[in-house]
Amino acid sequence: MASSQEDVTLLGAIGSPFVCRVKIAFKLKGVEYKYVEENLANKSEQLLKYNPVHKKVPVIVHNDKPLAESLVIVEYIDETWKNNPILPSDPYQRALARFWSKFIDDKVVGASWSAVSTIDEKEREKNVKETFEALQFLENELKDKKFFGGEEVGLVDIAAVYIAFWIPMFQEIRGLDLFTSEKFPKLYNWSQEFLNHPIVKENLPPREPVFAFFKGLFESIFASK
Repeated sequence: MASSQEDVTLLGAIGSPFVCRVKIAFKLKGVEYKYVEENLANKSEQLLKYNPVHKKVPVIVHNDKPLAESLVIVEYIDETWKNNPILPSDPYQRALARFWSKFIDDKVVGASWSAVSTIDEKEREKNVKETFEALQFLENELKDKKFFGGEEVGLVDIAAVYIAFWIPMFQEIRGLDLFTSEKFPKLYNWSQEFLNHPIVKENLPPREPVFAFFKGLFESIFASK
């Protein structure tokens, strides 16, 4: 598969859970790539050229062909480099993996972000409740499996890096209980197993600077009220 490795670039930002997904997928596949850190407050010409629709990271450029949106990119990586499959081979299981990955983006990311960043108390309570409901679905879906896909890290686990790494950090900064071992024992055990997986561990951002960045961000949100 040497031809697939000719020229791969990832445009990213260190604190982004979506960029982290792509890094984990590349590492699982053993793909070499060039990483370009973007300043999202001052977006580069390259980013605007390669992702004119959303103007967001991650973007990968493979042999001059750009691709945006983390879940789309992870599937592309899986289809381009055949070793260590990320999606199941069975069509039904593959469809389910796509469903739950999209569920995380649609139901967990938005509600939990609003829960920690919303000034209005009523709105926050509503978002906390929605986050709980969404996490409960994932708790039930996990059953007694080590990872969502079984014994190996797969698409849903990669999508859920946001839950494992970012939500605990957000709740610590804001003093909220969104995701705890008491409320979600299976999901919590999964998160520890996932974060300690050698490939995942190696591709997580350093916690201190990311923590400091979001702490500053939340302080500025709440200072402006």
